[in-house]
Order: sequence, then C-alpha cells, then structure tokens
Amino acid sequence: MILNDVHQGIKKNKARKRLGRGTGSGLGKTAGRGHKGAGSRAGNSSRLGFEGGQMPLARRVAKRGFSNNYFSTQVAIINLSDLDHAFEAGAVVDIEALTGAGFAKKKHDVIKILAKGEITKALTVKAHRFSQQAEAKIVAAGGKIEKVPE
Repeated sequence: MILNDVHQGIKKNKARKRLGRGTGSGLGKTAGRGHKGAGSRAGNSSRLGFEGGQMPLARRVAKRGFSNNYFSTQVAIINLSDLDHAFEAGAVVDIEALTGAGFAKKKHDVIKILAKGEITKALTVKAHRFSQQAEAKIVAAGGKIEKVPE
C-alpha cells in the first residue's frame, strides 16, 4: 500500500445527476426514464414492494408453517472460569453484576451457570439456573448458591 494513493479517487460529495441536459450528457432526451409507460410520466409512484407486474417476492415466498422460536426462553450461558476471572473472592454475583460485567449483553430471559473451567474463589452466585456440576464446584470452593425465580 502506498500512503499517497489511499485517498485517490474518493470524492466526499458526489455531484447530483443533472437530467435532460442534451444527448451528449448521456441523460438527455428521456432523462433516464425510458420510452412511454407510467414510469416516464410525471406524478408516477408505485407502492412499496411493486415489481412492475412481476409476481412480488412477498407473494412468491412460501408461507406455510409456524415457528415457535419467538416464544422460546432466551438463556444467557456463563461459565465458572468467567466468574473466577471477573470477580474478587467473597463477591456477590447477582444478575446486575453479571450484566454490568458484560456477560449477559444480549436480550435474555434466564441466566444459567455452567461448570466449564475451575473456580478457586468463594463467591455467592445468584442466577436462575445452575448445572449440577457447577453447583458442586461453587460449594466445593466455599461459595453459596441462590436460585432466583424465573
């Protein structure tokens, strides 16, 4: 890459098309509107999704079936190794602390703690769900578990 050439050819403000200014301009005579038809006339506007008489995409696509995915429970998954890195010993790890630490960024309904990794600190962990191994590891490290109602 040559630094001199990085901005070559980049124009910040593109000049507008000047229509109907003679045949030499490339946009003269019909001014880009073609010959005849509704599109060539003044005041023409087609509705949203109109494809010029072709069967529109909204009607071509199959509409059978139903997805229950919209109604499913969104679970934010957090591993024990993440808790071990992010929090000090004796800390209370609740839902606000987890979202503040950036573990549950996306839209979620439930937070679940999984047993991936090791935990060396005694933490009080408050979450909606825990795996059995995660519960065992937290208690073994001297911590406590509190299940928050979903």
